[in-house]
Amino acid sequence: MVHSVEALFDVATQTSVRGLWDGLATAGVPSQAGHTAPSNRPHVTLTVAEQMDDAVDRALAPLVDRLPLPCVIGAPMLFGGGRTVTLVRLVVPSADLLALHADIHEVCAPYMPKGVLPHANPGRWTPHVTLGRRIPPALVPLALAIPDIARDIDAEITALRHWDGNAKEEHWIT
Repeated sequence: MVHSVEALFDVATQTSVRGLWDGLATAGVPSQAGHTAPSNRPHVTLTVAEQMDDAVDRALAPLVDRLPLPCVIGAPMLFGGGRTVTLVRLVVPSADLLALHADIHEVCAPYMPKGVLPHANPGRWTPHVTLGRRIPPALVPLALAIPDIARDIDAEITALRHWDGNAKEEHWIT
């Protein structure tokens, strides 16, 4: 499993994204709505590593002062290929969001003994919100026909959490 630091959204944004999850599920498209754990919520992964020391939580605390951070959830995109794809929505990479990402990367680096996973490095990171995983390509046209699937969402990032995938625990950064 992995550890990650994630940006979480205001209630209105969470409701909008969950509505997309539900729309996909209703249409028969695999979506995040199928994951019913209380920790499953719309988020943007800011960094991810195989290991991350819990002491990172205290080190990240000063970055919470930069929230709320306005952002736009934009165009749908596909990751992967082959037998299945992952459907996501781009989080438009504003200068403020990119600066927050770079600072989180810098703060977290000493707490990740095996380093960050490459796709989360500044310059390689694609900010996004996951809508559904393991979607057969034949269902992509159906997914893209969901009402509001491509309508921009004016959003706010309001919180940070450290997700410990090994223990299945979320640590709120305060």
